[in-house]
Amino acid sequence: WGVNRTVAQIHALLFYCGRPMHAEEITELLAVARSNVSTSLRELITINLVRTVHLHADRRDHFETSKDVWELFRTVVRERKMREFDPTVALLKELNADEAFANEPADARARVKETLALMNALSGWGDEMLRLEPATLMKVMKLGGKIQKLLRDSR
Repeated sequence: WGVNRTVAQIHALLFYCGRPMHAEEITELLAVARSNVSTSLRELITINLVRTVHLHADRRDHFETSKDVWELFRTVVRERKMREFDPTVALLKELNADEAFANEPADARARVKETLALMNALSGWGDEMLRLEPATLMKVMKLGGKIQKLLRDSR
């Protein structure tokens, strides 16, 4: 789910400026084709990173993104999980539940089951992390190396 350069530039511009902008202004500031801006804005709206707003006395659509970096982080993680991760988990569950899967080689079945178990655990952990307040999540992230040391020392 990589985004193209213009999509990234538009999102960065809206975040940096911190105010709604209309497509013509974005086109001018980034020096890209208007059609490319329109396509990129639609993609950003689809992935919930940009929303359309209307300003008083201006009939044009304006576009803005959140100014909250944590909200943006959560949106990106949620959207990627929904579009990439969840379909893989669903496919693995479906495969695992299929009666014909029992006829596959034991090592292949074991790999699929292990992958599914890992992805389910990661999904649950990710959901828990996304529910944390930003300050708590930042503390958890900073603990990374310390947790590894604690686990090594506890053996």
